[in-house]
Order: sequence, then structure tokens, then C-alpha cells
Amino acid sequence: MRMQKNVIALTVAAMAASVSLAASAETLTIATVNNGDMVRMQKLSGEFTKANPDIDLEWVTLEENALRQKVTTDIATKGGQFDIMTIGTYEVPIWAKQGWLLELDGLPDDYDTDDILPGIRGGLSMDDKLFAAPFYGESSMVMYRKDLMEKAGMEMPEDPTWEFIGKAARAMTDKDAGTYGVCLRGKAGWGENMAFLTATANSFGARWFDMDWKAQFDTQQWADTLNFYVDLMNDAGPPGASSNGFNENLTLFQNGQCGMWIDATVAASFVTNPDDSKVADQVGFALAPDNGLGKRGNWLWAWSLAIPAGTEKAESAKKFVAWATSKQYLELVASNEGWANVPPGTRKSLYENPEYQKVPFAAMTLKSIEAADPTNPTVDEVPYVGVQFVAIPEFQGIATSVGQQFAAALAGQVSVEDALKSAQALTTRAMSKAGYPK
Repeated sequence: MRMQKNVIALTVAAMAASVSLAASAETLTIATVNNGDMVRMQKLSGEFTKANPDIDLEWVTLEENALRQKVTTDIATKGGQFDIMTIGTYEVPIWAKQGWLLELDGLPDDYDTDDILPGIRGGLSMDDKLFAAPFYGESSMVMYRKDLMEKAGMEMPEDPTWEFIGKAARAMTDKDAGTYGVCLRGKAGWGENMAFLTATANSFGARWFDMDWKAQFDTQQWADTLNFYVDLMNDAGPPGASSNGFNENLTLFQNGQCGMWIDATVAASFVTNPDDSKVADQVGFALAPDNGLGKRGNWLWAWSLAIPAGTEKAESAKKFVAWATSKQYLELVASNEGWANVPPGTRKSLYENPEYQKVPFAAMTLKSIEAADPTNPTVDEVPYVGVQFVAIPEFQGIATSVGQQFAAALAGQVSVEDALKSAQALTTRAMSKAGYPK
């Protein structure tokens, strides 16, 4: 009888403790992008809450353009909707300078900040202080169908030129069969078509601004870039390309409809995963193309987790950020889904891991990341930092407007010449209004 009373007492105590814990649990609201690695993080985040029962997670998952608009509005207006935001190498230094982000100091000893790839860490720091932790890092590269390339009687070099890409794309295209030689971003947005086109323009010798911050869309280099892109997509791209961003092109490639796709290196794990890709065993990789001018059309980016300065849950948020971007998280993904599916491009130790070195795209990803130089992005000197963006607050709005003009040119609604004239006018107007040159 006494034993039964003890059991009841212990059960009641446990229930009380559980109720108390639930009542005191802190909920972190996390804004993130609907990319595959982030979706996987959500699925695995039960491991975090299991180890931290006093923390609950609430996810707000959005398409790339929508995410950017929502988190930018929230932090600029001090809305306080989020405790953790998924942002990139464009936002971090600008927002840190504004005092909008918390410094990520006091991370656990085994977090090993020095293990982060120097280029990625530098892009997320201000005055050598880390203001966001990289979840995955990326450059861009060519992903191509080896079978279609062979059928076209061509062989992909490790370092192709744009001229080769043009010839190969047209040779691989079979529109009657629904196969298109090349899939490229066409959806308007500073992080969509303008990320691709700005990086491409670098390899054509174009730049956004000269050293006096004067817009450069009236130059021959930009005309060459946009004419090449529109002509190539008209000849060898899928229909409706002006609506295609990263996720739409990923689906097309996985379905076997693209001969080549030039986009984020992080996509390599998705196009080689036989569970998702019909062409998983036929994918090859090459560096982003060049024009022999000393610059390739590849970018440098990191989707990272940052904590808004206004949150009242900073310590819990730091715990989650440290967990999601740790070496241990990489091992968790590897144990669940294999090394090919771990978030790439952030840690030196990952590329030193013999198991990861067996992944077919590991070496090309690292080579592409190391080839990008945000401080010296194009052929001529520029007054800005950034490969596929210009790291000034005004860029987000200006580039989205320019992207709409270029998407219209791709859709055939305006000529390339008129799109460039509009881009030049609206950029000049916006920069003048913003007070440039400063």
C-alpha cells in the first residue's frame, strides 16, 4: 500500500513538473526559406527540442523573394515577429552596421568558429565579429547531363567558356522531346535573375557602377551580357523561363528536362539524389563559365541564421543557431541521410573529411567557392563589395526593379535595348535620390 502511494506521489510530481516545464517553455519563431536544406533542418529539429525541452520552435517558411521582403520589413520597422531570421551575405554586414543584429559571441567551446571557411566567415562579419552563423555556403557552377552531352558529340571541360555553353546548349536541345539545353534563372528579383545575371555580367567585363557610382547599364559589356542571355534562352531554354527561379529550375532538371543548369552549388545534392532526381546517375559538374577575361560567372553566398537585436529570447536563440550550424548537426544529417546531403560550403573540416571527399560534387563546390572574390568581383575596379550583389542598402530595391526589366526582355515584352535603357534610368534616378556619390 505504501509503495502504491509512493508511485502515485511520484507520478503526480512528474505530471506537475511536466506542466510547469510546458508552461515555462520559450517559443522561438524562426523565419526561413523553403529550400531543401532548410526543410530538412525543420524535420531534424526534434533532436534539438528533445535536448532542450524548455524551448519550442515555431517555423515561418517562405519562398525566397517573400522571405526577404518579410524579414526586411520586420527588422527595419522593429516589428519583433522573429527570434531567428534566415538571411544572406548581402544583408548581414548592412544590418550589423545598423545595429539590427546581435553579435554571436559566447558560442559553445566546441562550436569552433575558426573552422568556418574564411570567405564565408568574412561575409558574415563586421570588424571581425560574427553576426550570423552560416547554415550552408555556396558558389555557382555548371550541372549537366553527361548522357545528353555525349549524345550531342561534345565533352564538357572542367572550366568551360560561355561560347562552349552556348554551342552545347543548342546542340542538346530537343524541344519536341521536351528537353532544353540550358535552364537559367529568369524570375525577377535581386536574389533571383539578378544574382545570376550580375555574376554573369562580371565575366563579360560589366559592372553595376564605375568608381564614381555612376550606373553602367549603357555600356557594351551589359549589352553583350543581356543579348547573350536572351538569345541563348530563346534558342535553348524552357518555355516560360521568365517565371523560373531556383526551385522551378531544380524541378525541371530533376525531371530530366534540362541539359545544363548553371546555379547554386548547393543544388548538387538534390540533382544527384536518386530519391528525387530521375537523372541522378547522369549528372556532371564544371566551373561556372568565363569569357577569357579573368573572371568567372560564379557567385559567393551563404544562407545564415541571425538573431534580431530586439528579441527577448537571445540565449535560447543562440542555443538553436549554434546547434543548427554545428559540426554535430552535419554528422546528424549524415547519419540520417548520408554525407551527400549535409549542408555544404561552411566548414573546412567537412572538406577534410575522407567520407565527404567521396561525394562527387565536393571538390568542385569548394573550388567554386574559393574562386569567388567579393572584394574584386569584376574585370574593372569597382567601389563596392559583392559578387552577385552590391553591398549597399539601396541595391535590394534597385536590383529588383532592374530584374523586372530584364525578365520582361526575356519574356519578349520589351527589347534588350529598351530594358537596358530603363535599367540605366531607374538606377541613376535611385542612386541620385540616395545621395550618391557619398
